[in-house]
Amino acid sequence: MQLLDGKLTAEKIKARIAAEVKTTMLDAGKNTPHLAAVLVGEDPASQTYVASKEKDCKEVGFISSVYKYEESISQRKLLEVIRFLNEDPEVDGFIVQLPLPKHIDERAIIESIDPAKDVDGFHPVNVGRMVLNMPSYLPATPYGIVTLLEEYGIGTEGKHCVVLGRSNIVGTPVSILLSRKNKTGNATVTLCHSYTPDIKAVAASADILIVAMGKQGFVTADMVKKDAVVVDVGIHRIPSTETKTGYRLIGDVKFDEVAKKCSFITPVPGGIGPMTRVSLLLNTLRAAKKEIQY
Repeated sequence: MQLLDGKLTAEKIKARIAAEVKTTMLDAGKNTPHLAAVLVGEDPASQTYVASKEKDCKEVGFISSVYKYEESISQRKLLEVIRFLNEDPEVDGFIVQLPLPKHIDERAIIESIDPAKDVDGFHPVNVGRMVLNMPSYLPATPYGIVTLLEEYGIGTEGKHCVVLGRSNIVGTPVSILLSRKNKTGNATVTLCHSYTPDIKAVAASADILIVAMGKQGFVTADMVKKDAVVVDVGIHRIPSTETKTGYRLIGDVKFDEVAKKCSFITPVPGGIGPMTRVSLLLNTLRAAKKEIQY
């Protein structure tokens, strides 16, 4: 078994991004890439993610801005903020951190973002372009999964890939990316969900198993084929007396028992999380370079 080390891989990619920013942008007198984030409310996970994003930006030489608002902000006011960021020539890309408060329509907010600045890859225009295999900003977590497989030289062509979970953020888009006619694609993909009959047997048929169910410890050893590649997207906090924080992180996969059967597996933490963040940087770099024309 070999770990798919997302933390180490992300650091290598960040080093490449930093070198490109310096040599092809700053030294050439071009503007520094600028990534902004809109943060509403006090959700701890969202605050942690945005803080990590700021740290990542600093490491690669990006400008980072955070627009923080109370949970009580109105939808109208939030739409005004997005309109401002859409029109700000100094901002190359931005994200609106989800989830949003219940009184705000997330779909309306996402659809109000300029697709050319949608570095989260959630706008319907970018999703549609992804489906059609056109240049687009890819959703960060699926982008990170595909990049991690590519960096480790894990071939997907002709493989049976099973995706557990059909969310618009992870499961559905990664199933599309892996089935496309692309370098890290050409797989035969089965997308499973809560209505899939005998989901354990389907999972056990996978050459590559991607788990994004949102259920801690869902995948057990009997659900994994020998020498399969396992990518665990789940992340859950559970109480722990062994850490200073009072909790530790686990995934959707029972790591200790599954790791004994597979050829490659992502750890939690240190697997897909860092790859999601570095994918956001890659999208922002593309936005700053105006690589995609809308």
